[in-house]
Amino acid sequence: MKVWLRTALVVILSVAAHAQRAPVPPALLSAKTVFVSNAGADSGLYPHPFTGGESRGYDQFYAALKTWGHYNLTDSPSTADLVFEIQLIAPNGPSSGNKVNGASDPLPMFRLTIYDRKTHYILWALTSSIDPANLQKTHDKNFDDALNLLVTDLKAVVTK
Repeated sequence: MKVWLRTALVVILSVAAHAQRAPVPPALLSAKTVFVSNAGADSGLYPHPFTGGESRGYDQFYAALKTWGHYNLTDSPSTADLVFEIQLIAPNGPSSGNKVNGASDPLPMFRLTIYDRKTHYILWALTSSIDPANLQKTHDKNFDDALNLLVTDLKAVVTK
């Protein structure tokens, strides 16, 4: 192979390996006001494996956003730049940690869907799975850890 062709190939592969990630929607980066929507929780998750009620994830997520202070939280979607829809889902019910047909049961997870309030289009979505546990205390700790990870992932997206 000729030297110039080899050099060109190395440059192309190097550029491809260091390609920039797709852009974050500008509305996500410039938003100041957020409405938090509670999309609820799938049935069968309270009071076991998780303590509290169906609004526990919403309450904790709202409190985490308030503590972070990055957004002004509003009580009406009509005054918000973005709508954050938080939901606790269990694709096949609470995970037992068992394997069925060689595949693990899907774990319960938080799903955060971020909508542009004006257009109602989804701008971004994040999920955070809740690790299985045997003890109630550990289930609740894993719930808290997954929600905290979701907030950390959100921070990473909107503060770049």
